[in-house]
Amino acid sequence: MTMIYKSEAGGRELLDHYRQVLDAWPVPAEHVRVPTREGETFVLASGPQDAPPLVLLHGSGANTSMWREDIAAWSQHFRTYAVDLVGEPGLSAPSRPALDSDAVALWLDDVLEGLGITNAAFVGMSLGGWTALDYAIRRPERVTRLALMCPGGVGRQKVGWIFKALLTRPFRRGGLRESAMAVAGLDGEKDRQALDAVVLTFTHFNPRREKLPVFPDDALRGLAMPVLVIVGDRDAMFDSHQTARRVRECISHSTVNLLPEVGHAVFGQAEPIAEFLRA
Repeated sequence: MTMIYKSEAGGRELLDHYRQVLDAWPVPAEHVRVPTREGETFVLASGPQDAPPLVLLHGSGANTSMWREDIAAWSQHFRTYAVDLVGEPGLSAPSRPALDSDAVALWLDDVLEGLGITNAAFVGMSLGGWTALDYAIRRPERVTRLALMCPGGVGRQKVGWIFKALLTRPFRRGGLRESAMAVAGLDGEKDRQALDAVVLTFTHFNPRREKLPVFPDDALRGLAMPVLVIVGDRDAMFDSHQTARRVRECISHSTVNLLPEVGHAVFGQAEPIAEFLRA
């Protein structure tokens, strides 16, 4: 546990909070534990068992709880599989497969095989968006549709905010909260619940610090499935304008929504994504 958490006690506090969220999940759900080459992977399955499969991949420093506002809309029409990424603050193994190799795709192969999924639609956010895009490039036959929110690996990854966070946190009261608001683009009042969760997480969690590999144009041009990309024009982590431009130029069957006055945290997109997935 201490591989990814700052202390055993902090890790336990985070996971206890996460289990409370799972206990209050808004729709009936099945807890599934899938053995993989990277260790056990936790998956929260909802929706009709005979519905088309939809795989959900969360962002860095998060877990499947990030989908709780969206799951009711999506699980009406899909069998949703919200996957806790390995190496993140969820119930999956603490291992961190190398991002500059096929290790992440091989892990996801094991997850899909364990769930009995041949192919599926994917929704991914940030690191989860990078993971879904990496998988679609390496395993195009297994991805039917791709919905990405503020995905990594397309637009330039910014690093200036990291230094701001490091300088702010030690010397100013509430520095971690201020850093979280700046990085994620969260409003202190309107997004209080999400902000509280981010602050709790990064009080105890050690995130991955390497840059996400950027996908070359040729890899993006090879995508034949429909792709929806939703980004905020004030994203502090990735150059969202570059993301939008590269997707429009390189992916023929793509739709890009550039949201004005929105940062890295993109909320309230359950219905547009459901519309895209059901088209």
